[in-house]
Amino acid sequence: MTEFLVKRFVKDYENVEKVSVRTAYGVLSSIVGIFCNVFLFVVKFVIGLVLHSVAVTADAFNNLSDAGSSVISFIGVKMAGKPADEDHPFGHGRVEYIAALVVAFLVLEVGFTFLKDSLSKIRTPEMLNFQLVSVIILLLSIGVKLWLGVFNRKLGQKIDSKVMMAVFTDSMGDVITTGATIVSVVFFALTGINIDGFVGVGVALVVMWAGVGIAKDTLEPLIGEAVDPDLYTKIKRFVEKYEGIEGTHDLIVHNYGPNRSMASIHAEVPNNVNIEISHEIIDRIERDAIDQLGIFLVVHMDPIETQDEEVLKIRRQVEGALNGLDANCTIHDFRLVEGQEQINLIFDMVVPITYSDSQKRELHEKLATRLRETDYRYRCVITMEHTFVSGKNED
Repeated sequence: MTEFLVKRFVKDYENVEKVSVRTAYGVLSSIVGIFCNVFLFVVKFVIGLVLHSVAVTADAFNNLSDAGSSVISFIGVKMAGKPADEDHPFGHGRVEYIAALVVAFLVLEVGFTFLKDSLSKIRTPEMLNFQLVSVIILLLSIGVKLWLGVFNRKLGQKIDSKVMMAVFTDSMGDVITTGATIVSVVFFALTGINIDGFVGVGVALVVMWAGVGIAKDTLEPLIGEAVDPDLYTKIKRFVEKYEGIEGTHDLIVHNYGPNRSMASIHAEVPNNVNIEISHEIIDRIERDAIDQLGIFLVVHMDPIETQDEEVLKIRRQVEGALNGLDANCTIHDFRLVEGQEQINLIFDMVVPITYSDSQKRELHEKLATRLRETDYRYRCVITMEHTFVSGKNED
């Protein structure tokens, strides 16, 4: 069964046309980035030598690191587009995240290096050489970086690429740092006061901050992110629209790279319906999810009571009692085992992930006490769990 699921997943997500289009966008972005950043490096490096400006030189080498980042992005995108193989049955999509992480460390290294140089420049400042043509060229470089940033943002949004969005963020940081460099040069021309070293420190800090931001964005999918609320709602509504599905819970999404996701969800079905009928519905949902959502979805079937009025009444009592204690919590998989001396109420309770063990125990005890006030025979058998959805609880 596992081998069959993997083959189905690979068949969908190693679609040659889809991967090649994404790779083409990534290669285009990388080549444009290499060309633009090498051009800016040469121009700014020459200006920095002419002006004796560490801020301009730092900005130039920042562009060189951006060019190197584009080379790494190019390699990462090409490797991420490789099809699945025997050792990597889910493809190589996460290589793109690793490439972005390498880019982040390069950006941090450049920022740290020029932070040291700028601090040295503050201690032993050098005379700046103001030239209007240099300022004009720096202004043009801002225009190039603005265009490059917007270019990557549009491509990144089109193919949902964290690498390209990181390049956009980095480009906007370059716009800020180059603008600050222009301010320092113009300020010196107007006042004769050299603030180049201090501006260089600011440039370095902005570059380092951009590196931290890129690292954070790329580490999250590698570590494992919570389900995006919009995606959660989309999948939940998709499954629940099928006749015979009473509700859903426990949605988990596993990311194997951009546009390569695998998900699992529990679907509640009436316990009085033939299991083969419910199973056919589940199979149809899984097939349709691949075609319509582009997600390999594994659906677990949970039979629930839908007709026994006594069971439904007690469930409503439990839900009302819980809502009175904590509206942030919900229940599912409710079932009832009735004996002569006691009635076992068995269910799962979804609590916020921030709740401590002591908070969970306290809530368990309060709910059990409140329900016994309704009927002294009630005994709660509760499984505490939390949602995998970002910023919200499961309904």
